[in-house]
Amino acid sequence: QVQLVESGGGLVQAGGSLRLSCAASRTIVSVLFMGWYRQAPGKQREFVAAITSGFSTNYANSVKGRATISKDNAKNTMYLQMNSLKPEDTAVYYCNMLMGRADYWGQGTQVTVSS
Repeated sequence: QVQLVESGGGLVQAGGSLRLSCAASRTIVSVLFMGWYRQAPGKQREFVAAITSGFSTNYANSVKGRATISKDNAKNTMYLQMNSLKPEDTAVYYCNMLMGRADYWGQGTQVTVSS
């Protein structure tokens, strides 16, 4: 079993920045895919960004140019740097890890952007 713990959420004004962290309970060096998703009230969970074991990245169009996903294998931690935050970025942000057939999720961290 793998535990994922997100942190770094909070209340920020529009135009501000946040860095979210996702700490894993095991090594992430060989994890093929890790990603961030978010779910706003009344909406389905949506993809935000992903990073592969080879550090390739992919972003949703809604955050492209404003978000940077990264990971530190030595710390077993993945990050999401969000800049120029907008009220529509308000959501619970979840980290995700795919290991073979296993799909792990964190408990989420709330990001609230005020206008």
